[in-house]
Amino acid sequence: MKKLFITLAVVCVAAGNILTAQDIKPVQFVFSVVRMNDTLAYLHVKAKMEKGLQLFSSKKLNSDDAFVSSLSLDSGSAKYFRLLTDNNKETGNVQPVHDPIDTILHQGYSDEVEFLFPLHISGDKDSLALKGSFEWLGKKGDEFPSGSESFSAKLPAIERNTASGKDDADSKSLWGIFLVCFLTGLVAVITPCVFPLIPVTVSFFLKRSKSRAEGLKNAVWYSLSIILIYTIPTLLLTLIFGDKVLYTISTHPVSNILFFLIFIIFAISFFGAFELALPNSWANKADQKAGKGGLFGIFFMALTLVIVSFSCTGPLVGTLLGQTSTGGVSIAPIIGMLGFGAGLALPFSLFAFFPSMLQSLPKSGGWLNSVKVTFGFIELALAMKFLSNVDLAYHWHLLDRDVFLVIWIVVFGLMGLYLLGKLKFSHDSELPFISVPRLFFAIFSFCFTLYMVPGLWGAPLKLLSGFIPPATTQEFNLEDLKYKIDNLSAGNTATAGQPISTAKPPQKYIDKLHVPFGLKAYFDLDEGMAAAKALNKPVMLDFTGHSCANCRKMEEQVWKNPDVLKRMKENFVLISLYVDESTELTDAEQVTNARGEKITTVGEKNLDYEVSKFGFNAQPLYMFLDLNGKPLSNVKYGYDPDVQKFINHLDTVKAAFEKNKN
Repeated sequence: MKKLFITLAVVCVAAGNILTAQDIKPVQFVFSVVRMNDTLAYLHVKAKMEKGLQLFSSKKLNSDDAFVSSLSLDSGSAKYFRLLTDNNKETGNVQPVHDPIDTILHQGYSDEVEFLFPLHISGDKDSLALKGSFEWLGKKGDEFPSGSESFSAKLPAIERNTASGKDDADSKSLWGIFLVCFLTGLVAVITPCVFPLIPVTVSFFLKRSKSRAEGLKNAVWYSLSIILIYTIPTLLLTLIFGDKVLYTISTHPVSNILFFLIFIIFAISFFGAFELALPNSWANKADQKAGKGGLFGIFFMALTLVIVSFSCTGPLVGTLLGQTSTGGVSIAPIIGMLGFGAGLALPFSLFAFFPSMLQSLPKSGGWLNSVKVTFGFIELALAMKFLSNVDLAYHWHLLDRDVFLVIWIVVFGLMGLYLLGKLKFSHDSELPFISVPRLFFAIFSFCFTLYMVPGLWGAPLKLLSGFIPPATTQEFNLEDLKYKIDNLSAGNTATAGQPISTAKPPQKYIDKLHVPFGLKAYFDLDEGMAAAKALNKPVMLDFTGHSCANCRKMEEQVWKNPDVLKRMKENFVLISLYVDESTELTDAEQVTNARGEKITTVGEKNLDYEVSKFGFNAQPLYMFLDLNGKPLSNVKYGYDPDVQKFINHLDTVKAAFEKNKN
């Protein structure tokens, strides 16, 4: 019996070894397809060989050469694809392979290799399935292992920069802006300046009107008037001064300083130091017009509400205009004000239609003052954001990332203490107990405060990317230290086994401008193009800005991905052009552009180049150029947090560069 068990054990072990040997393939393949246009695509075949195995090339040294690997398509795919075999490319550690039988020298690869097969696409389908097999032949010692690897890959739809595609993206963006501003308008309803007016205004319409139908009509017109009052001025500004006027205002350093001062004043007012309001004469005149009755009078009633509530709604409106103006969609601020007005006006119509709901509203009291003070803390935090934009543009280094985070940690920590009743102002009511909503807001405030603490040592804080200064401004950053160590190791390896680069390192503006994650970037177009020619690599143009929130989001959410970072470091020369950089150009560099405008700063020069070359002035914008400065793709790639989409785009433009190079 013992011998039987031993025999069975030996058989099981042997069988396991056989199965394991069958599972481990001597060559591991990865197949992918990158589409260039309507008629051209590239099939990427990445092969990784086991140690000691040399994989034969797919190119014949002569017509009789049989020691080659080859690609074939199945009959279904052959209807739509044709292999352009004369233009296939191979990248890897190439080595000669000697055949002792016929003494012919062949070409093979060790370790790993990537085959690039161009495909001509026929047919009118936008997306097709590509199927076939890769017949490989290798040499290991005196043996010649071979095999066939089947593949199936979906041809992606072509990236189009058509008007309809842009309209779809803009439409989604506008809907998002409308929703955010609408919700902000609803929040504004609970401020001390608006909330007490709801029952008074609704009761006025219902009691003054001759019938319920007339009261409802008046309430609806009142709500529409509020929407028009917020939307029309924004529309007029856009029509008179151009569709980018609000964008220019929101990104200019002088504007940001004014916003900082205004928000500080609002915050102090919210804390109870003084009452901030528009001139009483404005409200009185509007109120006099409202007394005349009719639709005209109701419109001025709405105007009176807007003027009276300015001290509470003004900061919200200013913040929304600043954020929506930087999105690159010209009508975004108009849509934003439309959404804010709708959110603010909705309760007035809603309670007019359902007056019984008025009874469920909480009574005005000390809680409204608590809401106002809470907004004061938020306004103080937002004021730091505007000052940070100016600090980055002028390189004052007053609000580097760590200093900024310390201020926000203190502000939101104090807000949590206030919500718990541990911090009081002179005009606050007594707080005998903590309500459940107040407790949850306090918990949120403390959680947010603790979330920011690791950022003092360089934690990414992805939720705040775009709102806080970039990590490159931080004095002590553990994550940045990791990238520096990686770059040092990579540099030592390259020096040992590769030729030293002939490209000159960046020289201009490197004392002021930086990019994250250990990337090397040029900040001058001519300097970067010279480096690209020396390295024979395509150019990645990064149009960015110090105050560009979406630029920081792309860096944290997309660039930081290891696959993206590897491609950017190895395949491209990065040129980051800051459109709001305040550094003065030398007299020789200052020019007058085609529109007669004097270009005096680095930022003005970069923005003029973006507008004149690509017809675009929003950031971020990523364009890819060949060595002659011509675009490798017509796609104007902006903010999109889809990592895989960005990887596909990088592969597409790299393949286009390789095609044009040959």
